[in-house]
Amino acid sequence: MTAVTDEDQGNDSGTGKTDEREAGRWDDGLIARRAAAAEAREAGETEPRTPAEDDPDPQVEAYAPAGGPLPTRLDALRELVGLSRARLDRDTLAEAGRVLDEAAARQRLSSRHTVIAVAGATGSGKSTLFNALAGAPISDTGLRRPTTSQPIACSWTDGAAGLLDRLAVPGRLRRRPHPGPAAFDEALQGLVLVDLPDHDSAATEHRTQVDRVLALVDAVIWVVDPEKYADAALHERYLRPLAGHAEVTFVVLNQTDRLPGEAADLVLDDLRRLLDEDGIALGEHGEPGATVMSLSALTGDGVPELREMIGRFVQDRTAATRRLSADVDAAAARLRRVYVAEGRPGLGERARDEFTDRLAEAVGAVAAGQAAEREWRRNASRACGTPWLRLWRWYENRGLPGSLDRLGQALTPPEEELTARQRVEQAVRIVADAAADGLPGPWAQAVREAAFTGAQGLPEALDELAVRAGAPGASKRGGGTEEERSTGVPVVGAPVGGRPAKPPRPKWWPAAVLAQVSMTLLQIFGGLWLVGQIIGVLEPGLVTPALIMLAGVVGGPLVEWACAAAIRGPARRYGQDAERRLREAAAGCGRARVLDPVAAELVRYREVRERYVTVTEFSTTGR
Repeated sequence: MTAVTDEDQGNDSGTGKTDEREAGRWDDGLIARRAAAAEAREAGETEPRTPAEDDPDPQVEAYAPAGGPLPTRLDALRELVGLSRARLDRDTLAEAGRVLDEAAARQRLSSRHTVIAVAGATGSGKSTLFNALAGAPISDTGLRRPTTSQPIACSWTDGAAGLLDRLAVPGRLRRRPHPGPAAFDEALQGLVLVDLPDHDSAATEHRTQVDRVLALVDAVIWVVDPEKYADAALHERYLRPLAGHAEVTFVVLNQTDRLPGEAADLVLDDLRRLLDEDGIALGEHGEPGATVMSLSALTGDGVPELREMIGRFVQDRTAATRRLSADVDAAAARLRRVYVAEGRPGLGERARDEFTDRLAEAVGAVAAGQAAEREWRRNASRACGTPWLRLWRWYENRGLPGSLDRLGQALTPPEEELTARQRVEQAVRIVADAAADGLPGPWAQAVREAAFTGAQGLPEALDELAVRAGAPGASKRGGGTEEERSTGVPVVGAPVGGRPAKPPRPKWWPAAVLAQVSMTLLQIFGGLWLVGQIIGVLEPGLVTPALIMLAGVVGGPLVEWACAAAIRGPARRYGQDAERRLREAAAGCGRARVLDPVAAELVRYREVRERYVTVTEFSTTGR
């Protein structure tokens, strides 16, 4: 075919006016339109109407997909990006944001038009095929490389100006097909065909234009030739990454006139094999996928068949929806690694219980329970013990407020404070790892950060709880009450979670005290009686006073032993209650500071996971 440039068209407009009027006007660009207008004025005719691209109010039908899952998927993707901005970096979400922007831009434009790009390598004959489909030599062809330096568009109907503006196709490179069978083909009404520069051009700006336009068009016709159909640059840079766009892809093996005999079929079969290896689904046996065929744009062999396929494709008016859906699939596939978890991550009851156990161990809940039990026993011993034993204990503790009897194991070595803090940090680290197990990297990091941030100040808060509970070593680590600071002895009965300040006194304690007093009085009475007999004040008779005194001496320890047996169960329950309350207080502190922030992050992840499932649920590419 002969190349037709804007300059040639301007020159031809002055010499071939009569022929053009006879054949019908061919509006192929700004220069040609001006020439036609000048010709009309010379002939005294009314100035012809300019096409819709220059119409100040072009009739553009807004994009309105007829139902389908695409709007739902786009809304879910938009929510997904919004919920993820605080957790994922900008580069990770860049592709999804670009897809949303391009989808919004495409939906504002005409749905009556289908934009198809013709792409190919140097010398593949794509411009020749472009001209053959348009029915006129619109795009330059020749031996000089590269021949096509900018995108050239041919629109079959009005109203495509917005689409071409989006592609940044200059007005001087916007054409209309030559009047003829191709121009008046009803099936092609709504087609916007774009001839691209060579994707393997030596000029960097040409490759940049190809990449830019390919990201915006509704469909692509890839033109390959028998020499470069297996070119790695084509397959690795374009076909393989766009495998999910198979339904809006045509792969045409051009220049079959150069192949002898059955060589064209062999090359076409090998091309299909390569496309299959690229992951491109082939539209065979009525299944959706890429259209693959062979033809010769130079001789016209196979061009009518391709034009017919394109016509059906255009009249279906779903190309834009398919393209946007494939873009969403591709964006979702890139985001899979940051949204899809391995297994079922989360905080189970076992992890929560183990965390509580570790905090209880760090705060000394068991020791606090044992101390409370000892305190109960001491109070019972004081109340129910013999006066002589109480007097002896008073003598032992005289001037020794910090004696071992009161302190027990109250004072701990200095290294225990560090050990308790390490236990808290270990508990937080273990529960954070358990919650983040299986999560994608960014969300696992967010869970750990929530746990460690919430754990700041947790050892101090637990230590304060231990001080209030009188746990061993707590008063040394914390401030304690005024009495504790002055004496160095923890008050075991200090209230924690509503526990009484001092151990309660059972109702039977007064009776035991009365019995112990009675035994003491018997001892005193019997002793005085014996003394009176010895000094001769009373009549001799040792049996009765000796028995009375013996009853008091034996009865006192018996009463104390009986009380000790009676308080064993209540003391144990009191210690267990103290341990439980301190454990619950530590668990509440850990839950508020660590578990709740971690759970909030897990809920946020589940929300974005649900949005991601919505985005991928109606995938048309299975990706």
